[in-house]
Amino acid sequence: MSVVAGVGAFSLVSANADSPAQPEPPGLAIVEPSGEFQTGMTTLHLIDEDRADVWVPEARRELMVSLWYPTDEDGLGAPYMTFEESSLFTDQLSAGLPEPLPDDLLSEVGTNSVPDAEPVADDGTLPLVVLSPGFSFPRATLTGIAEELAGRGYVVAAIGHNYEAPISFPDRTTECLACTDLDADTLVPNRAEDLSFVLDELTGGDAAWEDAGIIDTERIAVGGHSIGGASSHRAMLADDRFGAGFNLDGTFFALDPHKLDRPFLIVGADEHGRPGGDDTWTKAWKHLEGWKRWITADGTTHSSFTDLAPLGAQLGQQLQDMDGLYADKLTRDHIVAFADAHLRGAGAPILEGPNDVWPEIRFHHPRP
Repeated sequence: MSVVAGVGAFSLVSANADSPAQPEPPGLAIVEPSGEFQTGMTTLHLIDEDRADVWVPEARRELMVSLWYPTDEDGLGAPYMTFEESSLFTDQLSAGLPEPLPDDLLSEVGTNSVPDAEPVADDGTLPLVVLSPGFSFPRATLTGIAEELAGRGYVVAAIGHNYEAPISFPDRTTECLACTDLDADTLVPNRAEDLSFVLDELTGGDAAWEDAGIIDTERIAVGGHSIGGASSHRAMLADDRFGAGFNLDGTFFALDPHKLDRPFLIVGADEHGRPGGDDTWTKAWKHLEGWKRWITADGTTHSSFTDLAPLGAQLGQQLQDMDGLYADKLTRDHIVAFADAHLRGAGAPILEGPNDVWPEIRFHHPRP
């Protein structure tokens, strides 16, 4: 599987036919968020009537969006993925493994967010973080980050970019048509348009979500994993409503060379993210003129900043040298610190330089 394309290695060891029977795998679950709130979750089906889909030009651009937010309700968690999404994604993850992963593996993952719960606020006070997943990755793979932010009082919107990953719509499930050949020069600008369109739908006068009034439209960040991070950078340059952004180990495909004067955080895996590992990072860094940080985490790989790291750990199989549950906490803490600093004006000591809290983090060119 290609790291550059946004598909990180997810290595599981399967027993062969002559091996003793293996115990049933443990029940998989997203780690509980550590904030003060319970979390709710809902989904939106959006159609951009003004834009043709670049992958299927005869159709309008269609998206699925997952929304997480703070609530005071408790109950069973929302589904992580549909069976169809799980089946298609586990087929992808099974490439090269001795035995395929079960089709329902990811549809059985437990989450912490109550479906369609009532939000705790209704007065436009909650900052918004918009997320874009890696190429070929379902948006569900950023659930851990989303629930962590929601538990701390944020609204989070994760976008399912149609034909760029398995996506279940109300009437069908679509496959990753773009995965046959990565056309980043088309994909990244198109995702940037997706990000702005979703923001329109959440903050406009006729919002697509009935509870959109909880969002503070002056405090919005955008970020993502892999090519989703590159698309977030591009979206910031095209849309100044995004006040801050971050990129989790993504090559800056289709890099917009204009200067960006708003905060931007680059988080890299151990090898790819170091200076010299990816020329596009050096190019992007030179054009960041606001608050900026370039950090890497020792012992991580491309998918360490997604749910695949803690889920792999729960299966007894690590994606990286770092323990997957530890990688999950590292990612959550740094994204929360970034959001708190730039959407709430809080201090963020772990982003100011090397520290004893996260000794695995390396800072590269840490000052503007």
